[in-house]
Amino acid sequence: MNAPAKARTTTPILLIEDEPSVTAFVRTALERRGYRVVPTASGAEGLERLVNGHFCGVISDIRMPGSVNGAEVHAWIQENRPELRAKIILITGDTANSETQALLGGSGTPCIEKPFRVQQLLTLVEKTFGKP
Repeated sequence: MNAPAKARTTTPILLIEDEPSVTAFVRTALERRGYRVVPTASGAEGLERLVNGHFCGVISDIRMPGSVNGAEVHAWIQENRPELRAKIILITGDTANSETQALLGGSGTPCIEKPFRVQQLLTLVEKTFGKP
């Protein structure tokens, strides 16, 4: 039963994460489950991919160095990609930060806190994006 499901999942998940170890962990876990993953290392690169790319969902770190953080990616998606509004998962290592709390409280967007286990990630991805 899994083979046909994997065959029809051609639309990848966009992963926006600046830490290579977290990118590798998330990508490996998702690909083993049957998802396709397009990794990007910054919010700016993620937005470039979102402009013309087709994705079944977006997983984004909230706090990243550079000109575009996860909150800004989230806001851009809300305004420019309505079909992805409910298909975002945020990752953070800092839920105590007031900006992070405001984003999570106001948006209803699911968030997973670092460090997290593979099963936590997979359960949330399947709930938010559907099974591969």
